[in-house]
Amino acid sequence: MTCSILFGLAGLAGLAFAQPSVSVNPRSGPPTDNVTIGGAGFGPSESVDIYFDTADLALAATSPAGAFSGIRLAIPASATPGPHSITAVGRQSGLGAQASFLVRADWPEFRGGPERQGYNPTENVLNSSNVVGMEVRWIAALGSPGPTMGSPAAAGGMVYMPSFNGILQAFRATTGQPVWSAATGGIDNSPAVAHGVAYVGAYLGLYAFHAATGQALWTAATGDITYSSAAVAGGRVYAGSYDNKLSAVDTATGEVVWSAATGSIIDSSPAVANGIVYVGSYDHKLHAFYANTGQPVWTASTSSFILSSPAVADGRVFVGSDDHSVYAFNAATGQPLWSAATGGNVASSPAVANGLVYVGSGDRNLYALNAGTGQTIWTAATGGYIRSSPAVANGVVYVGSDDSRIYAFSAATGQPLWSAVTGGAIESSPAVANGFVYVGSDDGHLYAYGLPPTAPLMPPYPGPLSRTARPESASTFRASPAGN
Repeated sequence: MTCSILFGLAGLAGLAFAQPSVSVNPRSGPPTDNVTIGGAGFGPSESVDIYFDTADLALAATSPAGAFSGIRLAIPASATPGPHSITAVGRQSGLGAQASFLVRADWPEFRGGPERQGYNPTENVLNSSNVVGMEVRWIAALGSPGPTMGSPAAAGGMVYMPSFNGILQAFRATTGQPVWSAATGGIDNSPAVAHGVAYVGAYLGLYAFHAATGQALWTAATGDITYSSAAVAGGRVYAGSYDNKLSAVDTATGEVVWSAATGSIIDSSPAVANGIVYVGSYDHKLHAFYANTGQPVWTASTSSFILSSPAVADGRVFVGSDDHSVYAFNAATGQPLWSAATGGNVASSPAVANGLVYVGSGDRNLYALNAGTGQTIWTAATGGYIRSSPAVANGVVYVGSDDSRIYAFSAATGQPLWSAVTGGAIESSPAVANGFVYVGSDDGHLYAYGLPPTAPLMPPYPGPLSRTARPESASTFRASPAGN
């Protein structure tokens, strides 16, 4: 190489050449997310290398005016949570500019998303090799001890958690520092966070709060107690209630768009996928409704009432029943595909990942079932009834138990990897996000587990820019301050 790059990434933001700029949209997201990059102020009709941190991943060509746009770049799967740099360097002019990108592997609602799969495919800090080293990173009080059925949501650097005394609280995700709290008429379910708003069902309906401040935005009345955890999709919030109805509420206004009847009360939390909403009921049925209109699509029967929340994956919908079984149905037609018996009733909601269905049972065991056939692949024992719903991330499955412990097992084999004790039964379901595992306990606290803080979540800055995609070197560049 005849030329070398004089400045590493750490020096870009401090230099004072103001002409070139680079923009990134969106500015935050998970690993593997696609972003669009544009730039201006570079040399006319030149090639511009686009770096993510120190890796050269894309090439742009500028217009005669020195601008480029519409460059697509996939955030590397290995990018760990936290701030990263996206840098553009002109090959002929040597001009460079930089913008920041914040990597987040969030868990924004119950079971991770509206499909309720209980799977975080972008978690890349905790894995089956290092999870044994997890420790308590912080513990936050939720008000008063009592049954903590609600589960945490982790999004935008905060964790949102309901309490037994009817308060929704927000904490800093890495420290547990309280940010805000907001009262409702009583909460026994899990919040959902989307587009800067936190939604939660309560005894008197659905509530919406500003996610950063806790400011109340609207309240939507349902016909009775809303134990069902909200699902957010397509500009609507979906939740079931004790008036035997599933409701769809406009996310912006709180207006009830439609409600649809089932044959009994709804404790199950709805799943939304491919324009259909699925929810279980005490009428021994799983119901499917069109998400836009609330019109019924199909119903499918089990042998007992359904507390479990359905999970939708690969054209199938999976749900547990109080008849000690897990069921799989065709998601489009409701046709029964298989049922699998466990040794106890199934209030736990299934997680689906990599061809397996994971679910807890009243017989104190966590089950891993083949998603296509229902065949039991492995079981793993805990010391208590499992009401908690499992969470899967990066080869590990996490679940709480009535024995006051949270467990981590190998997702492939069921081998025990780690466990930790709390002061009460764990009915809450874990959330796995950005190198942390969050779970509530009946002792009235929210627990956050992670690797020791001496083990950095991000690798140290590795040095000057290097070309991993192309061997040829860019010219020495002049750096500008951070772009848009």
